[in-house]
Amino acid sequence: MRIIFAGTSDFAVPTLEALVASPHEVVAVVTQPDKPRGRGREMQMPPVKVIAQAHSIPVLQPEKMREPASVAEIKAYGPVGAMVVAAYGQIVPPDLLDWPAHGCVNVHGSILPKYRGAAPIQHALIAGETQAGVSTMLMDVGLDTGDILLQESIDIRPDETAGDLTPRLALLGARLLIRTLEGIESGSIAPIPQTHDLASIARSLKRDAGAIDWSRSADEIVNLIRGCTPRPGAFTKLGDTQVKVWHATVLGRDFKSRPRTESGAPGEIVAIDKDGIEVAAGRGSVRLIEVQPESRKRMSAADFARGGAKVGERFAVRFEMAE
Repeated sequence: MRIIFAGTSDFAVPTLEALVASPHEVVAVVTQPDKPRGRGREMQMPPVKVIAQAHSIPVLQPEKMREPASVAEIKAYGPVGAMVVAAYGQIVPPDLLDWPAHGCVNVHGSILPKYRGAAPIQHALIAGETQAGVSTMLMDVGLDTGDILLQESIDIRPDETAGDLTPRLALLGARLLIRTLEGIESGSIAPIPQTHDLASIARSLKRDAGAIDWSRSADEIVNLIRGCTPRPGAFTKLGDTQVKVWHATVLGRDFKSRPRTESGAPGEIVAIDKDGIEVAAGRGSVRLIEVQPESRKRMSAADFARGGAKVGERFAVRFEMAE
């Protein structure tokens, strides 16, 4: 089958690589424009573009896919059997949805209809889900509302972050996509409409999404840290120092069942040892294991404590991110 592939981020790379290694022909890749990144603001190519160029596949980088000129440029590669979309980052316009012979097939990082949107993996972790997965679907004009083709789930590991889970789901999605295309060609897949009443939305996480509220339960705080790592990051503040939290775990003690003088107020450092910093939450406590003070490198929480953190000090309970 002749394929147009649209994708941008690291999540999309295994799917493109699987297509290249398959009997299908990727005639062109559509991805986001190069963008300046890092302190030097040097222009960097999207990960998908790097792979496409390594395989000498033509690359299109429209500012807006919906523009008529962009649509015409993509259609110039037709006819194609399908357009495969994975973590592209733009809405596919109606003029392209019905253009391929078998439509547009999306690889989405959740078990739809849960977690429709741009950040399904992060939201699943923040919500404390114990399973995640990938869906392939036929795209329509809605936000991840199209008919389901195939789905597969995996267990989420207890301490897994979004940075850990994303590549596992990306590989799962690549395999699922190849199976999906095989099923489309053989006619063995019957698209299944989604149950829209069960849908939830997973919007992109803004920078302030990772602001830690120590009045929440320990489980909620640790899940937030897992879902926001590595991006946009989970942050708190001790005195005047903003601290990014990279790794934390829930401790078994429930402070609500002990006297407040013994347990500590939310955000209070109640213990420091070689394993990290124990901080009281609204219910339970959190052990900070790896942190990064503002303008410094990542370090163990124990090393951070040796630099000045003391038992009895409090992290800001409801930390508001600076613009």
